[in-house]
Amino acid sequence: MLKFHLSPAILAALGAAILFGSSTPFAKQLVSDVSPLLLAGLLYLGSGIGLILARLIKDRGWHSSRLLKNEWLWLLGAIGFGGILAPTLLMIGLTQITAATASLLLNLEAVLTALLAWVFFREHTDRRMIFGMLFIVTGGVVLAWPNQLTQQDWHGSSAIAGACLCWAIDNNLTRKISSADSLFIAGSKGLIAGIVNISLALAIGLTFPLWSKISYALLVGFVGYGISLVLFVLALRGLGTARTGAYFSIAPFIGAAIAIVFFNAPTSMVFWISAILMGIGVWIHFTETHEHTHTHEPLFHNHLHTHDEHHQHTHDFPWDGKEPHTHPHKHEPITHSHHHYPDIHHRHRHK
Repeated sequence: MLKFHLSPAILAALGAAILFGSSTPFAKQLVSDVSPLLLAGLLYLGSGIGLILARLIKDRGWHSSRLLKNEWLWLLGAIGFGGILAPTLLMIGLTQITAATASLLLNLEAVLTALLAWVFFREHTDRRMIFGMLFIVTGGVVLAWPNQLTQQDWHGSSAIAGACLCWAIDNNLTRKISSADSLFIAGSKGLIAGIVNISLALAIGLTFPLWSKISYALLVGFVGYGISLVLFVLALRGLGTARTGAYFSIAPFIGAAIAIVFFNAPTSMVFWISAILMGIGVWIHFTETHEHTHTHEPLFHNHLHTHDEHHQHTHDFPWDGKEPHTHPHKHEPITHSHHHYPDIHHRHRHK
């Protein structure tokens, strides 16, 4: 009998997809008044400012990011690929092809994310996960296909594909540091990307819109990009890159559903076919069962944790007994068997 495994990480991935997908129809209300490049910058800036402020309030001041010395390069790489290169390539592509065609091509992100995770970062997968991914991505393609134009500009299409590749690299690099403070990771990416994109927009002569438009974009960016990215990082921590990318692939469907409910967009049979395909894919992932005897190799990292079966270390500093808590700690080798995902503690190889 199939069992559902609705873990907090799965809920985080779905939440990220819902928030990001919901932001698209709201952001589209600004496209006619704000240039795409400047709009991208404002959305990222809203994400960065909102998350940094939320972190300061939450921690009552500035605290360590929990990033280890060798992890800063991963963060810089993620910001460079996902926050700067990808949006720039996307905007270049949008100047040469329609947004409808671009929406179809953007489905490449989930596929490329999974391929990079499986081939280059050695993340475990199986046939069930591949089938689930195929159903979800096919649903996204079906949703966008009626809007595709038969005449495409290959330069624009190549730019969009390049943006998808950059975001796929970003997703895999972010997974490397997903054990650190998710608010810091997402806030840093949003703040730096926002500043760079806005600077580029101003450098080519674009001007700011009315303050009402700016505040609207900042708010949409904080919710749809910022909070969504925090949940995405939490999902990476608990699910691995490929599975998180698969769940996040339902975002186009969420955006279409929001447009139908709140903006009276017309529905069609294609919409419901897409919903069924994506639903099957998500159900396949929900019912995944992966359990076997595995060995944890020695590991040193820093993240929020409780003293469960994976955290049986001692402390070399005074500890008040409160949990969860965070500090750099080392995992000793352990062999056991239980249901698990390729999370930050289960990156072992499979025979």
